Amino acid sequence: MMSIYLHDIPLNEAIARLASALEEVGLWKTLAKDWIALDENAIGRVIAEPVWARISSPHYHASAMDGFAVKAKDTEGAMLNQPLTLTCNQAEGIIQAMYVDTGDPLPEWADAVIPIENIEPIDPEGGPHQNPRSPFAIRVRASVTPWQHIRPMGEDMVATQLVLPEGHILRPVDLGAIAASGHSQVCVSRKPRVSIIPTGTELVKIGQPVKAGEIIEFNSIVLAGQVNEWGGVAHRFEITPDQFEAIKSATARAALQSDLVLLNAGSSAGSEDFTASIVKELGELLVHGVAVRPGHPVIIGMLDRNRCIDAASDRVSNFRKSFTVQNSSTKNDQSSEIPVIGVPGYPVSAAITGEIFVEPLLACWLGRKPFEPEMVQARLTRKVTSPAGDDDYMRVVVGRVGERLRAAPLSRGSGVISSLAGADGILIVPRGVQGFPAGAEVTVRLYRPLSELEQTIFVIGSHDMTLDLVSQYLSPKGRRLSSANVGSLGGLIALRRGEAHLAGSHLLDPDTGTYNVNYIRQYLPGVAVKVVAFVDRQQGLIVQKGNPKSILSLKDLPKADVLYINRQRGAGTRVLLDYHLGLLGIMPDSINGYSQEEYTHLAVAAAIASGRADSGLGIAAAANALNLDFIPLYDEQYQLVIPEEYYFSNLLEPFLELLNTPAFRNDVASLPGYGVSRMGELVAEVG
Repeated sequence: MMSIYLHDIPLNEAIARLASALEEVGLWKTLAKDWIALDENAIGRVIAEPVWARISSPHYHASAMDGFAVKAKDTEGAMLNQPLTLTCNQAEGIIQAMYVDTGDPLPEWADAVIPIENIEPIDPEGGPHQNPRSPFAIRVRASVTPWQHIRPMGEDMVATQLVLPEGHILRPVDLGAIAASGHSQVCVSRKPRVSIIPTGTELVKIGQPVKAGEIIEFNSIVLAGQVNEWGGVAHRFEITPDQFEAIKSATARAALQSDLVLLNAGSSAGSEDFTASIVKELGELLVHGVAVRPGHPVIIGMLDRNRCIDAASDRVSNFRKSFTVQNSSTKNDQSSEIPVIGVPGYPVSAAITGEIFVEPLLACWLGRKPFEPEMVQARLTRKVTSPAGDDDYMRVVVGRVGERLRAAPLSRGSGVISSLAGADGILIVPRGVQGFPAGAEVTVRLYRPLSELEQTIFVIGSHDMTLDLVSQYLSPKGRRLSSANVGSLGGLIALRRGEAHLAGSHLLDPDTGTYNVNYIRQYLPGVAVKVVAFVDRQQGLIVQKGNPKSILSLKDLPKADVLYINRQRGAGTRVLLDYHLGLLGIMPDSINGYSQEEYTHLAVAAAIASGRADSGLGIAAAANALNLDFIPLYDEQYQLVIPEEYYFSNLLEPFLELLNTPAFRNDVASLPGYGVSRMGELVAEVG
């Protein structure tokens, strides 16, 4: 093979280059086969050879009922008012009926079964017999037809018949079918072995305390979980520091015991990008950079095991290395090369790289089809943009609002692992397309069953921390809560567009001192809505622990040494701030940081906790969550705005019932700065 060094090649070309390289060395096929015992441990394995029935099932004519085996001809003429008597006693010399249990072999002379409930047992004198299973004779009042109530030999399957094809993924019921066809073992594809090497001097193990500049290493467990879920066997190496020889040695050792090596991190364009150089030394570099987001700095190559023997750690003797390669490395048998993928360090990029490259490769090696997610059409809740030169894998939440499925984009950051954990699916914006407008119909590849999404309640509007608590309480009731934080005004606009079931809002009308109603009339003309009280909460200034800048009120915000962090335009908290700044005669441009925006109270608190800002207006619970100080200033009403069509719907019924549940109300009231005295009250009806 010729070594190829490319930057940001199209995704389909990168996949094609990997497939071509594997095909050239005989690895674009099922790796190997294993014969395993037919037991519950076979569940999920992929059949490597078709299963043919060794015996018929059933392998004899079997009774399908508890009853009496008879010749159908002997029952001809039996009627309710003209019964026939059939003898069961061998002493009489002729047996016309014999008792059989369900599954018993049928006597050779019989060709039908009469269910036990359809006979009358009689004794030698012609009277009723006490034991219906061993009478002297039976009386029948209806005839039966040949082979009635019988499972004939081969009814299920006939010897030599195909039971299950190659490539089938074994389910519990399949094990029964294989056993019934006479097998005690099954031939399956060997599970591909995948080594995962996390690299980075800044990484620390899960469970260890972290300091500034350190990162908890969890990419390897995500990748390992993907590998195991997709049918492989993952082996996680210890964290390897950013040292060229250490990473090279770990990569070489992984190549001697694996079918695939995933080298995580170290694949960026920075000075510590060792992956490309290591792949070149130990094999051949095929791809360096793929035009896909997230996941740009993906590296793909092939490792030469003979080179890896020399590069492996001195702790492994040459004999041991040779033995490892010849006997336990892969059972790829003929190949001396294995693929390596340099996986980006950002969590979302790493997970998406697994979906794009690793799953199809494992599918090929296992001899099954790549997983095909369910696809649905949905309308976007807001405009999205995308780089024209990349395939953009965008995370979305999906729910049905009215007659249509809606897709709400989640955070785009490559490091935002929570966006994958909360995603219902992926929207792929193909290269050459720079995005979609709000309301565009798009195709979403689902992570969850559509039936689950049908029970999703879409909340769009102002952020409140108690919505997570709502989600926790609704889950056992078969409902999912999906919330998007776009501010109070954004929530009303989403309702107008038909993109949500309800909106959280706390828009203060400075003229009347009331909340939300006048804004609803302005932004939702002609829409009938119910306004329901949710929580009363304290708004105030969140400041760093100990309040080192001595911030006591809004009057302190214009100080030269105070850096403020604001909420976005349209947020109720921003409206509240601007209202009180106006009352105090403070100009927004006199506040350092007024234009710096965050979309949630927790994000404001995080900015202050990290030192990006000194203060921000928010709720007490957010300050408490990050161990910050809080200066209470205002009490406000956070309300739920619900279109009438959803207020009376079955979907929202558990949500509204929850507002009057003592346990839920107590949990909310226990949070700092919250009051629940009006929770669940119908505050207003508008429209």
